[in-house]
Amino acid sequence: MNFGYKKLYVDGQLLDAKGGRKNDVICPGTDEKIAEIAWATVEDAEKTLMAASKGFGLWSKLTIWERANWMFKLRAAIIKRETELREAIMYEMGKTYEATEEDYEILIDALEWYPQEMMHRREEIIPDVDGTHQHYLVSEPAGVAIAFLAWNFPLLNVGYKLGPALAAGCSIIIKPSASAPLSAYLVGEICYEIGFPAGVINILTGPNSEVSDTLSSSPIPKVVTIIGSTATGRKLIASCSTSIKRTSMELGGNAPMIIFPDADLEAAADVVNAIKFGGNSGQVCVAPDRIFVHKEVYQAFTQILTDKASKARLAFGRENHPTMAPLINQRACDRMQELVNDALAKGAKLACGGKRPADIPKGSFFEPTILINCTLEMRCYHEEIFGPIAPLIPFEDEMEVVKLANETEYGLASYLFTKDIYRINRISQSLKFGEVQVNGVKYAIYLPHGGIKESGVGHDCSHLALEDYLVKKRITIKE
Repeated sequence: MNFGYKKLYVDGQLLDAKGGRKNDVICPGTDEKIAEIAWATVEDAEKTLMAASKGFGLWSKLTIWERANWMFKLRAAIIKRETELREAIMYEMGKTYEATEEDYEILIDALEWYPQEMMHRREEIIPDVDGTHQHYLVSEPAGVAIAFLAWNFPLLNVGYKLGPALAAGCSIIIKPSASAPLSAYLVGEICYEIGFPAGVINILTGPNSEVSDTLSSSPIPKVVTIIGSTATGRKLIASCSTSIKRTSMELGGNAPMIIFPDADLEAAADVVNAIKFGGNSGQVCVAPDRIFVHKEVYQAFTQILTDKASKARLAFGRENHPTMAPLINQRACDRMQELVNDALAKGAKLACGGKRPADIPKGSFFEPTILINCTLEMRCYHEEIFGPIAPLIPFEDEMEVVKLANETEYGLASYLFTKDIYRINRISQSLKFGEVQVNGVKYAIYLPHGGIKESGVGHDCSHLALEDYLVKKRITIKE
């Protein structure tokens, strides 16, 4: 499959990068080139900032009904190209075709849900205790927004940012990851084809040292949002400090999962298997990275999970019916091997996996890996894994395991499996994470998604995401 050459989408036009600069997009499932993209320069970034500023002047003055009509029109055009968009994700990310459905669905959900949510918002009236004034709290669009996106969910991440920004009245510059930019560039093509108002949506990528720094250090953006690593988030905060900007950041995670003896072990293993050894191969910020299993059920859970992992089918392409995808590149495979080797050297044992599959000559595949008897000294315990490694840690005491779960700089997702409602209430209140998922997992555009501590600020999804793109104004009238 070759998707050809894709251009920047800036100021309502499809453009070549300055000087005709291009970059290759490589499929991690085959190691083959699948597309070329326009590779933006500093000059392109500066032009995009001016376009977005002009676009904000137009978009922010439209009524929510007018904005909604444009968002619905874009949604309808995206639906017509579902197969092309999902295949683009499959080839640029390597994930299974089935796994691309979540990416696609979140994007079209966001373009429908957010304008409807915005329509239902009302001005807040603040009672005057003296009865001498009337007070209104109104929301207004914050300004130009810039979204720096991770590669692991190329269209889902676009939807997370595009929906609330547009509904709130902001123009937006989307910078997809250079590792998986193709589907975002296709969204730019669709915007161009339907004549979306110029400058409101802009899509480009290029070297971080040129494009990202130019965008984030400019005084033009009023909102800077990111989905990425904690290290990248710290760098972005420093780069943004040239002016006062609102920030929204969904960053790294090191999610604990706690499994008690009364848990549904099959259900818990299904969650680990789906997230760690499914269509995204553990490349998920909310993936369980420290799996604490009570000693009473440790062996039983290990066997159940190992049986499920052994059924994974590593392959690429719809015709091969894979259940597990490759990693994003060979560097990611090298890091998985380093984590495994470190754990084994420090006393862990392999229940399965632990290396690249010998029978797959191409692509960045790594076997589904279960490490047992892991300890606090191992890198796989402290670091965000972002790959198909499941470290299992035995525990006995409830208070001790909650303490261990919380002893991390991260605070994104956490998981708890038990049937005891009192234990559920106790531990849910004690876990210091932005999300506590109990006995299962649920994500949707209307449910808040966000972290605390080093995992970020602000929220993606739900009505809370709108607040990142709105500013409050108090209007007081003397009676």
